[in-house]
Amino acid sequence: MPRWEPNAHQRLMRAALDLFTEKGYDATTVNEIADRAGLTKTTFFRHFSDKREVLFAGQDIHGRLLVQAIHAAPDSATPLEAVRAALDALAAVFTDDRREFAARLRPIVADHLELRERAALKRTSLVDTLAKALEERGVPDLTSDLAADLGMRAFDNAFDRWIEPDNEQPLTDLTRRAFDELRTAMATLHG
Repeated sequence: MPRWEPNAHQRLMRAALDLFTEKGYDATTVNEIADRAGLTKTTFFRHFSDKREVLFAGQDIHGRLLVQAIHAAPDSATPLEAVRAALDALAAVFTDDRREFAARLRPIVADHLELRERAALKRTSLVDTLAKALEERGVPDLTSDLAADLGMRAFDNAFDRWIEPDNEQPLTDLTRRAFDELRTAMATLHG
């Protein structure tokens, strides 16, 4: 691949995933990722701080989408309704062309403690982002924390369903269903 081709970021992500699948995460170097993508090591480090981060790209974008959707929710929206709108915005960026990448990524992360820790940190950061956006709407701390955590639980559940090999449903539909299931479970707990 010529070095001048566009989409270096995506090329590096795909190259990393291919190499991690073929050789394993630990056995793959940054140089190999850059070479596979047809780029230089310097270009790799312009896009990612290390090989772990190549698997978690987009967190800042995801956080911004969540905040924008929370802020755009109608004033009359309950905290859970605002979170649902935020999850709709987040799920919409996970198009079918990203499904295969996500499905291949899951076992790599599951097999490495450092990657599982990074995934947990990413999730915690997104929950905190949601909670802070709710607090900016005037939602009390405990309520915003609970709504944010419940929303991300619904998203995580939907994401797991989305990457199943026989699933063809859009992540937005699965997220809405998981969110509704969560609300039903909460109502059951309330009695």
